[in-house]
Amino acid sequence: MCGIVGYIGKQKASAIILEGLKRLEYRGYDSAGVSTQHEGRFELAKKIGRVDGLIKGTPALKLPGTTGIGHTRWATHGGVTDANAHPHISSDQKFALIHNGVIENYSSIKKFLLTKGYTFQSETDTEVLCNLIAYHYQKEPVSAEASRFLEAVRKTLRHVEGTYGIAVMCADCPAEIVAARKGSPLILGVGDGELMLASDVSALISRTQNVVYLKDGEIVHMTGRNFTITTLEAEDVSPVIDKVTWSVADAELGSHAHFMEKEIFEQPVALENTMRGRFSEDGSTAQFGGLNISPVDFRQIDRINFLACGSAWHACLVAEQLIERFARVPVEVDYASEFRYRNIPLSRNTLFFVISQSGETIDTLAAMREAKRKGYKVLALCNVVGSTIAREADGGVYQHVGPEIGVASTKAFTSQLLIGAMLALYIGRMRDMSFSGGVAYVNALKGAPDLVRETLKLAPQLKDIAQRYAKYHDMLFLGRLALFPIALEGALKLKEISYIHAEGYPAAEMKHGPIALISEQCPSVFFVPSGEMFNKVVSSMQEIKARKGKIIAIVTAGCELPPDLADDVVRIPECHEAVQPIVATVPVQLLSYYIAVALGRDVDKPRNLAKSVTVE
Repeated sequence: MCGIVGYIGKQKASAIILEGLKRLEYRGYDSAGVSTQHEGRFELAKKIGRVDGLIKGTPALKLPGTTGIGHTRWATHGGVTDANAHPHISSDQKFALIHNGVIENYSSIKKFLLTKGYTFQSETDTEVLCNLIAYHYQKEPVSAEASRFLEAVRKTLRHVEGTYGIAVMCADCPAEIVAARKGSPLILGVGDGELMLASDVSALISRTQNVVYLKDGEIVHMTGRNFTITTLEAEDVSPVIDKVTWSVADAELGSHAHFMEKEIFEQPVALENTMRGRFSEDGSTAQFGGLNISPVDFRQIDRINFLACGSAWHACLVAEQLIERFARVPVEVDYASEFRYRNIPLSRNTLFFVISQSGETIDTLAAMREAKRKGYKVLALCNVVGSTIAREADGGVYQHVGPEIGVASTKAFTSQLLIGAMLALYIGRMRDMSFSGGVAYVNALKGAPDLVRETLKLAPQLKDIAQRYAKYHDMLFLGRLALFPIALEGALKLKEISYIHAEGYPAAEMKHGPIALISEQCPSVFFVPSGEMFNKVVSSMQEIKARKGKIIAIVTAGCELPPDLADDVVRIPECHEAVQPIVATVPVQLLSYYIAVALGRDVDKPRNLAKSVTVE
C-alpha cells in the first residue's frame, strides 16, 4: 500500500523522486522519505506526514546525487514516527532500502541479527530486511561473474517469508539499484538515458511511457542506463517493454478541487470507454475479446463465484442480481479475504470471476490463486493493464477508465457495474434471452452515459443537501434488490471520506433490528425505484417517518411519494433495471463528497486508507 520511487540518470534524483512521490501519495501518507547516493555515502531526509511536509521541513529537495530512492508510507509494523519512516539505512551504513509489504518472520531474523552485532533504530520489519542484506553482503564471497550486491539481495529474499516490493542501494555500488517483488507491484520505467522504478505507473509517465511490469519472484538490477532481470533462482528473464496508453494529463486535477470530484464527473466518458467495441454487430448482445472461454464451454457453467473486496465486492453483489435475473445462472459472492480460509463445497462446473481495479489487491490475488489451485477457471475484471491479477487470470475484461487517483472508488466502481450488466446480457443471450430482449438491453446500456450526465446535473441540489446533513454523526442507506448493494456502497463512501458512521441495509431489514437506531439525529437515505418494489420501500419509509427520522429519497422520475414523507427528494432518470444501479450510484457519490468537503476532510487522502491494498 506504500508508494515506491527510484531513479538512476543524469539529473538530480531528489527532485524527480519527490515529484513521483507526490503522484503516489494516495498509496500511503503517514510519512515520506528520500535517500540519494553521493560520493560513497547516503544522503537521507524523512519525516512523518505528507510529501509537502517533507519538502518544507527537511532538505529533501536539496539532496545531492543522481541515484536515489523514495517512499510514502502506510504504517504496518511500528507506529507513525520519523524513525519508522523509510528509507532505512543498515547499521553498517552500507545499504539503503524502501519496502512495501510485510515480512512475516522478521522477529526471528531480528533476534539472529542482534547476535551478530547489528543494531536497530526503528520498530519496522523493513530495517530488519535491510540489515539482513548487509549481513549476507559481508558474509558471502561472490564469483567475478556476479554482482556481490545483487547476490546479497537474492540470498536475503530466499530467507524471508511474506510479501515485498523493495528497492535497495549499496554504498559500494554507485549508480545501481536492485529491486524485487513478491505480492507488491513494481514497475520499471525505461527512459531516455535514465531508468525509473515505481509501485504505480502514475509516478513514471511524466518521464517515460515505456515500462516493464515485474512479476512475482523477479529481481531487476539497474546499472546506469542498463538493466537485467533475473529470478530468485538466478534464471535470466527476457523483459517485455509495454507502452502506457494514457498521459500525464489524465492524472492531473485540472479545474477540479479534488480527484474524487474529477473522477465522479468523468464517469460518462469512462462508461463510454468501457463499452466501446463490446457489442455485437446486430446490437443484440455483448462481446468480450479476452475471456478465453468459448460459448460452448460457457453453456456448461452451472454456477458463478465472484471474489472481491470493498467497492468491487458491492459491484459483484449487483452482478449477482442481474446474472440471476437475466441469465438464470446461480451466483455466489465471497469476500476475497475470506474465501481461501474457508472449505467451500464447489460444483464441478463453477466459473470464478475476480474484480480488482488495481489488479494488485493482495486478498483478491490470493483468492484467485486458491481457486486456480483447485483447478477452476478464473476470469478477471481489472482496470490496470499489466497488473498481477490481469496477467495470472485465465482471461478477463479491462475496464479502460483511465487512472483513478482518489482513494474512494467512483468511476472504476460504475464501470464494474456496467461490465457486470454486460456479462448478464452476454450469458443470458447464450441461454434463454430473446433477440428482441437483447436489443432492448443493449440500447439501455448504450444510454447509460447520457443518463449519468443528466444525473450529474443534480450536483448543486446535492451540495445544498450535504450542507444540512453534514452535522449528523450517523446515517443509514436503504435499498432493495440490485439497489441494496448501492446502499452498501453509499454507506461506504460516506464512511471513507467524511468519517461519519454509516450503514447499508436492505430496506425491509429495518424492522429486524436497525430501526432501533432511528431518531431525529440519525437520517436515512432511501433508494425508491419504480415498479414492484415501490410500495414496499414506501412502507419502510413510513416506519422511519413515524419515529421522526429524517429521510433523503433518491427517486426515479415519475414516482410520486406521499406528501411530506421525505425531507429531501432527489429525482434520477427512469431507466432499465440493468442501468438503474449505475445511475443511482451518482447521487450518493456526490452527497458523500459534498458532506466531506463541508466538514473540511482530506477527500482524496482519507485517514488510515490507501488506494491499493497490497498487504494482507
